[in-house]
Amino acid sequence: MDTVPQAQFQDAYLRRSAPWVIGEPQPAVVELERAGGIGGAVLDVGCGTGEHTIHLARLGYDVLGVDFAPAAIEQARANAERHGVRARFQVADALRLDGLVGFDTVLDSALFHVFDAGDQVRYVRALYAACRPGAVVHVLALSDRAPGIGPRISDQAIRAAFADPGWVLESVEPSRYRGVVGPADRARFGLPADGPADLLAWLARARRC
Repeated sequence: MDTVPQAQFQDAYLRRSAPWVIGEPQPAVVELERAGGIGGAVLDVGCGTGEHTIHLARLGYDVLGVDFAPAAIEQARANAERHGVRARFQVADALRLDGLVGFDTVLDSALFHVFDAGDQVRYVRALYAACRPGAVVHVLALSDRAPGIGPRISDQAIRAAFADPGWVLESVEPSRYRGVVGPADRARFGLPADGPADLLAWLARARRC
């Protein structure tokens, strides 16, 4: 699995070249909320430019968006102001989440898969400390079961990270992740010539004991 050095995230936001920024919430996350998968105090971890935090705040959820990259948080706040939505954001390291506690739902859209196996375990431990008993974590991660771009993982990576007895992994299902794909990769994978592309992903649900 290829992982992405954290410094590259800051640079991608500064250059406004992040392929995961599509200017709207992921369709899988919109559907997850419509299906009743979100509740209570929500942590949007790896929130990027804030599309999911803004979407959920607009719907009335108590949600906090956090990201390691200061440029992402700056842009997320600007996005919220532009949309006229009062949304909360702060810089935080997902491998520590110091001081962030009491969450009922965690949303991870395309963060888990950037970590190597060791950091995936550290990350899940950090989530455990941030969550209330009974809290639910949703992970949307790129799948390695099809050709694609960026870091991609197997379902076994998710299962291994949540194998700790403090968690019950309730489901890992195929899903789709929408991203920006360049012309060369579009031709290589037979994708349409323009517009965002829907790539194969996993959507996992884990419950904290």
